Amino acid sequence: MSDLRSYLSRVDRAGQLWRVPRPVSRRFEIAAVTAAADGSNALLFEDVRGGFRVVSNLVGTRRRLEMAVGGAGVHARITAAMRAAKRPGRAPGRFMANRSGDMRRLPVVTHFEKEPGPFITSSVIYARNPETGRQNSSFHRMMPVGKKSLTVRMVEGRHLHRCFEDARAHGEDLRVAVAIGVHPAISVAGACQAEWGRDEMLIANSLLGGRLRLARLPYSGLDVPSGAEIVLEGRIRRDATSKEWMVEMLRTYDHAREQPVFELESMYHRDDPVYHDILSGYTEHRLLMGVPAEAKLAGGLSRAFRGTRRVTLSAGGCGWLHAVVQIRKRGDGDPGRVIREAFRIHRSLKQVTVVDEDIDPDSAESVEYAVATRFQADRDLVVLRGVRGSSLDPSSDQARLRTAKTGIDATRPLSKRPEGFELARIPGAGRTRLGRYVRNLSES
Repeated sequence: MSDLRSYLSRVDRAGQLWRVPRPVSRRFEIAAVTAAADGSNALLFEDVRGGFRVVSNLVGTRRRLEMAVGGAGVHARITAAMRAAKRPGRAPGRFMANRSGDMRRLPVVTHFEKEPGPFITSSVIYARNPETGRQNSSFHRMMPVGKKSLTVRMVEGRHLHRCFEDARAHGEDLRVAVAIGVHPAISVAGACQAEWGRDEMLIANSLLGGRLRLARLPYSGLDVPSGAEIVLEGRIRRDATSKEWMVEMLRTYDHAREQPVFELESMYHRDDPVYHDILSGYTEHRLLMGVPAEAKLAGGLSRAFRGTRRVTLSAGGCGWLHAVVQIRKRGDGDPGRVIREAFRIHRSLKQVTVVDEDIDPDSAESVEYAVATRFQADRDLVVLRGVRGSSLDPSSDQARLRTAKTGIDATRPLSKRPEGFELARIPGAGRTRLGRYVRNLSES
């Protein structure tokens, strides 16, 4: 199966699903419980006003993300899926069981005290590419502004925005479909930064081993996952905007923006539907958005520099702004080339640190050790000024998307004796169990 429920069953069998049977409020309480569980089990809220169940922290760990894409080696699996995308088959939409013209029953969660209202945070929007006729799918958060209207957060220049601008230039609204509550492999594919004209559902189908099925909608003519829990069909109006602001991946408030408005034609949902809520700025959000970017960065660097070993978008950089690249260094110019290529591939990067093979890029302490012992600021620091950066960074020029970037060469200089940088080892230390030597260890 390729729907949310099949994935939830698998998570439950793995002992990683907590059920919440007591009534909970959509205003702050669901967000507070999710924040408390961040980095641990998924949560299924079974008593939410409106009759919809709510799931959160769905892929809040890398282990559950691996479960979503078919196993370990997430980077390789995403890269392979992008290279060998498979066209999905068709099946009737199970969401067609119920139809409504009023979205007010949706359990849209209010997460943070200074946001202007509740946000749908897991919505995948489907639109038709005006140049190729293929579909585009991508993540966009949406805020209710009426029983039939939602704002749509779009980044200028990204694919949905380009589709919208083309429709507006022709004096038309953009017909779209919105899926809420899908298998997380579909969410991962929607977060992939595929090239213009690629249909991300083919990538999702590859991640799902060819099991994805699509259903065609009557108003838009678009294809959406047949097992989606909730589907909204309608149009993004060319002539209406509404102001909103939200909490982003950095867990900071973005500045207020006038955003286009989606107007509902029909809402469909399955019996006993499950609504997926993603808590912005917490682990699930950062993994879903950051890991596809991490895979793209790892693949691009591996092609450009054969010495690339591992790539991590660090937790301290919110899974988006800071990268650590582990390489097998062959020349002292290698780190500089890796740094510049990393900035080219992932334009939102603000800092890149390059380390040797004996440094764990997932350990902040190990990376800091490399900087402390192998980096000289007057020789190994790359600074780029006034370049394109992330719109999320509040310290940058967010209006013009301009920032400064740093690259840190924390690799061992090849001109120095290697013994001076070798980490000392104790033979047998890895096999030593302290409990065999110390009394009452468990009581201390």
